[in-house]
Amino acid sequence: MDSIFILLMVLVMIASILLVIIVMAQNPKGGGLSSTFGGASSAQFGVQRTNDFMEKATWTLGGTIIVLILISVVITGKPSQTAPVQQPAKKEAPAKQDAPASQTSTPAKTTVPAK
Repeated sequence: MDSIFILLMVLVMIASILLVIIVMAQNPKGGGLSSTFGGASSAQFGVQRTNDFMEKATWTLGGTIIVLILISVVITGKPSQTAPVQQPAKKEAPAKQDAPASQTSTPAKTTVPAK
C-alpha cells in the first residue's frame, strides 16, 4: 500500500513540474489581469493564440494531477479489511504495603451540657 502511494506522489510531482514548465513556456495572450488594471494594450485586437499543443498539455496535466490525487486519497483512505485484534487491558495488582497504616483514633464526642 505504501509503495503505491509513493508511486502516485512521485507521478503527481513529475506532472506538477511539467505543468509549471509548460505554463512558463506559453506566450502571454494579452488579456488577463495586466490589461484589466493596466489599461488597453495596442495588441489587444491582434492577440496571439497559444498553439493547441501547449493548451491541451496544460489541461491534460492539470486533470492528471487531480485524478492522481483523488486516486491516492481513495487508496489510502480505505479502512483495512481485517479488524485489529484488541488485547484485554492488563490489570495490575495493588502495590504491596510493607508496614500497616497507623490507625488514628477518632476523637471522642464531647457533649455540651444544656443550661
